[in-house]
Amino acid sequence: MNPHLFVDISSHGFGHLAQTAPVLAELRRRLPNLHLTVRCGLAKRQLLTRIAEPFTHIREMSDVGYIQHDAVRIDHDATRAAYESLHENWADRVVREADFLRRLQPNLVLSNVAYLPLAGARQAGIPAFALSSLCWLPLARHFYGQATWAAPVLAQMAEAYGSATGFIAFRPSIPLEITAPIHKVGTVARGATEESRARVRTSLGVGAEDQLVLVAMGGYGLALPIDDWPERPGLRYLLSANWDVSHPSVLTFTDGEYDFTELLRASDAILTKPGYGTMTEAACNGTPLLYLRRDDWPEQDYLIDWLRQAGRCRDVAWEGLRNGRWLHDLDALLAEPVKPPAPATGAVEAAELLLAYLQ
Repeated sequence: MNPHLFVDISSHGFGHLAQTAPVLAELRRRLPNLHLTVRCGLAKRQLLTRIAEPFTHIREMSDVGYIQHDAVRIDHDATRAAYESLHENWADRVVREADFLRRLQPNLVLSNVAYLPLAGARQAGIPAFALSSLCWLPLARHFYGQATWAAPVLAQMAEAYGSATGFIAFRPSIPLEITAPIHKVGTVARGATEESRARVRTSLGVGAEDQLVLVAMGGYGLALPIDDWPERPGLRYLLSANWDVSHPSVLTFTDGEYDFTELLRASDAILTKPGYGTMTEAACNGTPLLYLRRDDWPEQDYLIDWLRQAGRCRDVAWEGLRNGRWLHDLDALLAEPVKPPAPATGAVEAAELLLAYLQ
């Protein structure tokens, strides 16, 4: 019988998919007959940008993460309501999850980074690993640790994460604050080739001497005053067609038209928010990065500190994005000494830890 892996991927943005997909690719390289079931709230077309078929897709969400106003602001009222709903009759929910997993009969459960499948797997007697650079427990403690409503939620979260067979922590990661065994591995990121850089720039009509800046804020929108940004000879702004702007220096791409990692490699810099997937792929592809800080997001300082060592990055201010002065930050960033691409060993190291449960 072919080994069966059940994977739960958070749809809080695209970063959890970006982290998990290289591990799945490495497992499939080692186990070509691996049967893969993926539960994720993202559409299958989005999963297909990172995960090759065949796989069975269950389009459901099993975690909350955070409800966002936009790419950098959390809606705390909506997040509280979502957590209270998830944890209402929590014991019954875990029983249903365990029953679901028994029917599915995977050899291993892998979660990035919901805790319900970990609790369900423990009750069903199935090995289960979490893998991520973060954990919802310390983040929830940061925001809601003093709130009366959160006490039972945090206790159940802690118990669920503690029930995991292990937690694979990608570098860089936040302190996880869990009792399950923690396995620290390297950075996980996809790379693109120099050939793909040339091919994508030719397809976009960007010359070798032109400056191309990719503007990407992850899975959540953010209103940026792009129409007011200055024009400069040879400078082009590259962004999704969903932004619907009419700036003469803007180039756009549609969903699925290009591979995101290849767009990143083709760009001379990226403007984004702090997030694991984009920041590690920037470092591992040698692309300088400008970031707009998120409001009170604990993970960002760990990511920024790592990227300052591994690559080139610089912060930009909201006011600079409004008046166009962020281009001074861009010029200063591009003037910094070039660093070699950072190594990405996390997918191989994680796969080696998981193979014993699938062979």
